[in-house]
Amino acid sequence: MKLAGKIDHTMLKADADAETIRRYCREARENGFASVCVNTCRVPLAAAELKGSPVKVCCVVGFPLGAMLPTAKAFETAEAVRLGAEEVDMVLNIGALKDRDDTLVREDIRGVVEAAAGKTVKVILETCLLSREEIIKACELSVEAGADFVKTSTGFSTGGATVEDVTLMKQIVGDRARVKASGGIRTPEQAEALLQAGADRLGAGNGLALL
Repeated sequence: MKLAGKIDHTMLKADADAETIRRYCREARENGFASVCVNTCRVPLAAAELKGSPVKVCCVVGFPLGAMLPTAKAFETAEAVRLGAEEVDMVLNIGALKDRDDTLVREDIRGVVEAAAGKTVKVILETCLLSREEIIKACELSVEAGADFVKTSTGFSTGGATVEDVTLMKQIVGDRARVKASGGIRTPEQAEALLQAGADRLGAGNGLALL
């Protein structure tokens, strides 16, 4: 698959207006991106703009901190899917992971997986805030909870995707899940390096620049 088909064309800024979302959808259709990733309030607009195209509607849940109640994440997921989301990128409960509360982390993810009703679920780990051991644990819990992808970053914290983190995540999930690299991907060379390290999908707000 060519590079464009691996990119989630992403617009999550708080001040993104409707015309910006429409532009991202137009660019995604014209270039064959995998999806357009938006905040949940923009799912209906993206679904309307992408109707009839192979580009999927992706949204974020529990974004960007992951510190919401599990019931809130599950409800947000169910509503987004009802309104047209085909992929859901959720932020895991980072504080609970650091508390070593594996049960809460796992059930938080599982609640979203169940609410997604068969749609693709990606779990954002926010690797810049985690130790190596915590990244490994987060990957294991994500797989146990039924997630389809583990994802590096929100792009809203202190760091983004690195080759080292993607390599580690791929080693842990193997064939049980896929890896999405996101955050700070600004050049085609970076994109290629992350794909070579094991990423199956890239999240980027500047998808056109990566081409």
